[in-house]
Amino acid sequence: MAVPSPDLGALLREGPFDAALRAAIRARGLSLDRLREHLRARGVSVTTATLSYWQSGRSRPERRDSVRGLRQLEAVLEVPAGSLAALLGPPRARRSAAAEIGRFWPDGRRIAAAVSDVDTRWDERLTRLSQHDVVLVGAGREEREIRSRQVLRAEADGPDRWVVILHLDEHDRPLPELRSLRGCRPGRTVVKPEDGLLVVELLFARPLERGETVITEHTLVNRAPYPIATNYERKFRLPVREYVLEIRFSPEAVPPVCRRFAEPGEETEIVPESGAVHGVALNFGPGRYGFEWDWPAS
Repeated sequence: MAVPSPDLGALLREGPFDAALRAAIRARGLSLDRLREHLRARGVSVTTATLSYWQSGRSRPERRDSVRGLRQLEAVLEVPAGSLAALLGPPRARRSAAAEIGRFWPDGRRIAAAVSDVDTRWDERLTRLSQHDVVLVGAGREEREIRSRQVLRAEADGPDRWVVILHLDEHDRPLPELRSLRGCRPGRTVVKPEDGLLVVELLFARPLERGETVITEHTLVNRAPYPIATNYERKFRLPVREYVLEIRFSPEAVPPVCRRFAEPGEETEIVPESGAVHGVALNFGPGRYGFEWDWPAS
């Protein structure tokens, strides 16, 4: 067993977590690559970048699997079981963020429960410079797909993902598939068909540095039997500089009028032109922004 450095015992008792972890790694004499390999052999998947962030204090283990993986990390580093985990304290910040994300949804508790299984710690460190949603409605009045484009700016070093949340009003319809990704790749996914919920992490190519921007694009494609399209809205718990929402209807199915709403704000009736409506919101949020419409009787 490696001889611990003189201050390791005190750090394991008093913290902080990042200093104790650095000291434990130094005492064990392992590189981050070797530490990752030891963890992988024990069934724990963690990147060297994540380990580096943990020991530098740029991030901490917050997700459930990361906290569980600490047990194996403690074993590899040959420190007392539970010593590193105890320095994290209760995960208040994670629960608070999840609850905050769910506050604009009809059942915020279900949203918070789903979101707590993904990594949202960078959400408040990403400024929404521009977001653009395009909803395609088919000839049978069905919602076919949603195309989304985001331009985000990092306000700190480290953001490496964006979390997408989709809710279907009709819980008996299949959840959509994620396709046509640009500037990102799918990470952890939470699927709750009984609640009509899909939550997906979109991972950037690499962690962003402060002030750096990223453009991501993705499409959510529905499957038969398709949900009937009667509305679409995006919820903003943090402000967005520019938000553009388009609803494009098939020529065979165009409602006579659409209602654009912003909460907080007013409702406005708009007659679709060339089979489409759109709205633009500047410096909007927190709040909800969207369109709703009624279909005439057949």
